[in-house]
Amino acid sequence: MTTRPDDFEERRRHLAGMSDEGLATYFWELADKVTDPLVVLARTHTSPSIERSVLLRMGFSSLEAKAIVDKCVEKRLLGKGAGHVVWQLSSARGMSVREAGAALAEGRMWDDVAALFGAGR
Repeated sequence: MTTRPDDFEERRRHLAGMSDEGLATYFWELADKVTDPLVVLARTHTSPSIERSVLLRMGFSSLEAKAIVDKCVEKRLLGKGAGHVVWQLSSARGMSVREAGAALAEGRMWDDVAALFGAGR
């Protein structure tokens, strides 16, 4: 097995003059640079399992969450976010999030949702 040449001193040269505070700042700049694409991806992509998880955290049962997400997929609204769909309906109709989600899980009020989000958008 060949050994790797020791180039540590050369690679750290640009860090040598930094203070602890400067190193910490530089670390967080690099961390932000590395994670920025992940943040963008999370904002622009979702999946049925993620949306079911959101609804579960909003207090819906797994059966209710599945029904809402399945209908969001059917109506091509998953990209809006299933929890967002429920919240928008509750806000627009002056009802609780629980009431709005239960209605959607039962298959009701989807025409209202289509009107809120614009059919065909």
